[in-house]
Amino acid sequence: MTAVEETPAKGEPYDISHLPLVAPSATTGLFEVFRRRYLLRLLVRREISARYQASFLGILWSYVNPFTQFLLYYFILGIVVGLQDRFQNFAVHVFCGLVVVSFFTETFNAGTRSIVGNKQLVQKLAVPREMFPVASMLVSGYHVIPQLAVLFVVALAYGWTPDPVGMLGLFVALLIVGTLGTALALLFSAANVFFRDFAQAVNVLTNFVRFGVPMIYPYTLVSERFGSFAQFYLLNPIADAVLLVQRAIWVGTTSDPAEFTRMHIPDNILLIGLGAFGGSLVVLVIGQLVFSRLENKIPERL
Repeated sequence: MTAVEETPAKGEPYDISHLPLVAPSATTGLFEVFRRRYLLRLLVRREISARYQASFLGILWSYVNPFTQFLLYYFILGIVVGLQDRFQNFAVHVFCGLVVVSFFTETFNAGTRSIVGNKQLVQKLAVPREMFPVASMLVSGYHVIPQLAVLFVVALAYGWTPDPVGMLGLFVALLIVGTLGTALALLFSAANVFFRDFAQAVNVLTNFVRFGVPMIYPYTLVSERFGSFAQFYLLNPIADAVLLVQRAIWVGTTSDPAEFTRMHIPDNILLIGLGAFGGSLVVLVIGQLVFSRLENKIPERL
């Protein structure tokens, strides 16, 4: 017969000497982050509440900001520069890219600052430290919803009709951006603990993202200028994500979606996007490995 443990009387300590020791590494990692979904939800809600604290319009700003950006691009690039006449529904084309770029840059920037910005929680709470970059990605994803809502409304006004392949491409695009943004946030958030210069470097790097994707210029311009070398342009996962969103929404607002897809979207863009997602997963694994090697030194450096 085995002995039955009895609950100690009130005021007496529990005997934990028989419990096995568990390495701290067993309670870290991305899988542990999503196992503790309750804590992750609390952290995301805290970040969202802090952003709109003492704000009269609150969450409505998430809709006002993307809509004003759309109007600015439409007026400046479409009407003033004249691209609307030379390139059909150019403002929608730009806004498709803006959704992707905003999601990525916000995830990358906020994720890089997440460990240092939550210094007190990192030092006091026994939680996987990967939770903070992941929470930054989810908060950024939360703010993508209003942008997509504005984009859908504008596209519908132009006569857009969703199609299954396009919607699948949109889903893959969001997966690419969320995965790659989280991977880079893991790498740079740990590095930023040791050298605060990394947060400033990320601000500079993200300035180039808008020009490294076919947002304010069409992909056809890249293929015309660089010919066969344009295939290397598609090695950029964020550029692939932008093209997937344009395939999903922008081409559906044009007068001849099939022709615009043939002219302005690379062949097999969905397969290219799936490859980009696979590459983003590889970067995520590398980010997790590097983060795991550095995280034990994080509290003392904070």
